[in-house]
Amino acid sequence: MTSSANAVRRVLTTAVVACAAGLAAACGASAGPAATATATATVTPGSSSGAGGAASPSPDPAGQAQAAPPACATSALQGKVAGPGSSAAQVSTYALSLTNISGASCTLYGFPGVSFVTGVGGWQIGIAATRAEDNATFGSATPRLVTLAPGQTVHAVLQVHDATVYSSGECGMVTAHWLRVYPPNQTAPLYVRFTAHACSTSQVNILTIWPVLPVGAPAP
Repeated sequence: MTSSANAVRRVLTTAVVACAAGLAAACGASAGPAATATATATVTPGSSSGAGGAASPSPDPAGQAQAAPPACATSALQGKVAGPGSSAAQVSTYALSLTNISGASCTLYGFPGVSFVTGVGGWQIGIAATRAEDNATFGSATPRLVTLAPGQTVHAVLQVHDATVYSSGECGMVTAHWLRVYPPNQTAPLYVRFTAHACSTSQVNILTIWPVLPVGAPAP
């Protein structure tokens, strides 16, 4: 082989080796990113990005909802009767007030349970109050949720029918001085001083109770 041929072969060999080395370097550079794991984040409309551009988690509406205050326990309430506010057709209307005497807000929903009793912790006299129904005179008797802040007062309308219009056999009229009041959804009573003629038999019911009304709602 001539010296010129050997020179050409050495040049080609050098070029091939250099190319191979270059290709290897190029392949190594391209393989790096492909082997790196890529983190993905789903951004919910309305969510914002935190530091570094990472998507912050969407707020949980259920978790952000504020729970309503608990039901008012009997021990958190003080009762009082005011009135009569009106009298018509031998029926007198009173306001049975319930005041939150605790240090926390609570809720009332529905009808109090009301009856005449012989005294605090005494026997019931006659029939407990019936629940009012919607009527043209007083309107809706549908209960509404009432929230009582500490010191706040709500009322439930109490109607007392005139016991004197009934015969003694029907009514068995006596004079009562106390009402036993069960706040809505409570099993412990409170007692309110209230003097009225009451029927002691199970034949006549002279009490009608309305649901507790929100603060500022007009009494029937």
